[in-house]
Amino acid sequence: MSLLITNIGSLVTNDPALGSGPLGLLTDAAVVVEGSSVSWAGPASAAPAADTSYDAAGRALLPGFVDSHAHLVFAGDRTAEFNARMSGQAYTAGGIRTTVAATRAASDAELAANLTRFVREALRQGTTTIECKSGYGLTVADEARALRIAAEHTPETTYLGAHVVAPEYAEDPAGYVDLVTGEMLDACAPHARWVDVFCEKGAFDGDQARAILTAGIARGLTPRVHANQLSYGPGVQLAVELGAASADHCTHLTDEDVAALASSSTVATLLPGAEFSTRAPYPDARRLLDAGATVALSTDCNPGSSFTSSMAFCIAVAVREMGMTPDEAVLAATLGGAQALRRTDVGRITPGARADLLLLDAPSHVHLAYRPGVPLTAAVWRAGVLEV
Repeated sequence: MSLLITNIGSLVTNDPALGSGPLGLLTDAAVVVEGSSVSWAGPASAAPAADTSYDAAGRALLPGFVDSHAHLVFAGDRTAEFNARMSGQAYTAGGIRTTVAATRAASDAELAANLTRFVREALRQGTTTIECKSGYGLTVADEARALRIAAEHTPETTYLGAHVVAPEYAEDPAGYVDLVTGEMLDACAPHARWVDVFCEKGAFDGDQARAILTAGIARGLTPRVHANQLSYGPGVQLAVELGAASADHCTHLTDEDVAALASSSTVATLLPGAEFSTRAPYPDARRLLDAGATVALSTDCNPGSSFTSSMAFCIAVAVREMGMTPDEAVLAATLGGAQALRRTDVGRITPGARADLLLLDAPSHVHLAYRPGVPLTAAVWRAGVLEV
């Protein structure tokens, strides 16, 4: 069955060949979906016939959000930690261990139910592609089960055994690196596409991160890096050197870091929810964009430092606090995320792309920043299926 979505007031295609500017913007537009894919996009007056139709009523249609950085397999709650931060305590990487204890104690069914809830929550807000990391088990069995559970919801699964050093190895971090690059990697690699490491003070230094990432690469996983979140460090340079798909956070960057990202295929994935929830300085997106780096926006949804699944919220914060225009932020939340996952089938509305579509209850994508905090989702199609 084919579907014609017509009377689209403003269509974001992310294809400059189809419309104006980097967003490939069209007005008075239409889209045709055949099965799970887009088969046509263009002016409504030129739309081909289809089996069924949907009247967008002059509203804006854009690609479904691509959230390329999320931590959704976990149990427990860190409300007290957040409350303490908002009362003046500093954020450190060590809080992860609180969630580790709760996650280890949870059953597979409990973890799966939590993950399902968060994926559905994100979908209701327009996220049609989501990446999911392990990292809250830190044992061979717990990391492997996290990835098995995540793989039931997304192919974008990331092995993050190197989130922090497991508490049992607090006095033997080298032994934990051996575990992460050995037995744990063996158990997790079959269920993962990516390998990640938190390269930061309080987590893993540059040498440890290099060993972890190169071991993952040897097992066929593609690297991505938690880089330069809390301080200046080697994470970004290591990501670029190893051909990582993305360097995530990028809050503290030297001129050399910016130049390295701009001259590489590594995407700078910015996570404003983390800065919002930790009262840390926001990354300077304007600096990266002006240098020519590819930028993605993601939620970093996790129970400790960024407990939001709202890409719309991240867009609004990026526009208000990080120097991005509304067009740049929407591009980063869709096509940028797809590039961070090295996907060409999502993040755009062009013939052959997967029919992941977000209809806003608004006449323009600019309303995502213009009306912060307002639920603007009117409908969501994922692979051609109306989900919301």
